[in-house]
Amino acid sequence: MAEIPNKSKVEYNFLGKSGVKVSNICLGTLTFGETPVGRPGQCDESLSHQILNRFAAWGGNFVDTADFYGLGNSEIVVGSWLERQTREDFVVATKCRFDMCQNVNSVGLSRRHITKSIEDSLQRLHTDYVDVYQVSQPVQLWEKSLEG
Repeated sequence: MAEIPNKSKVEYNFLGKSGVKVSNICLGTLTFGETPVGRPGQCDESLSHQILNRFAAWGGNFVDTADFYGLGNSEIVVGSWLERQTREDFVVATKCRFDMCQNVNSVGLSRRHITKSIEDSLQRLHTDYVDVYQVSQPVQLWEKSLEG
């Protein structure tokens, strides 16, 4: 692997008002892991790990995934890489909202679905916490789900 010059190393910024510092580039993992629908451009686990290693060598610490990326396969790939790292060195973000199976309750922003989604994501990511948990939905509909 070619050496990364110091002048191109990452800069860090606070993530909102959280007090957590993240790299100024977040590595998105939509294409990590084989997908059952055969989407073009997918990276297998080996290539995905090479990308993650290069990102970490550059100084990147912010990785974004989602339960529906490759129907969970992206989280599995990130998790298999993450378990060989020092977990505290990385800020991991994931998301929920979309349908993961054919169950009518496995989609949306109900308390039941959000709870099940984070439990499944934690298992796939081989970690006991995520740093950022997001919903993939316009804010107006998210606020509506809080109304009851």
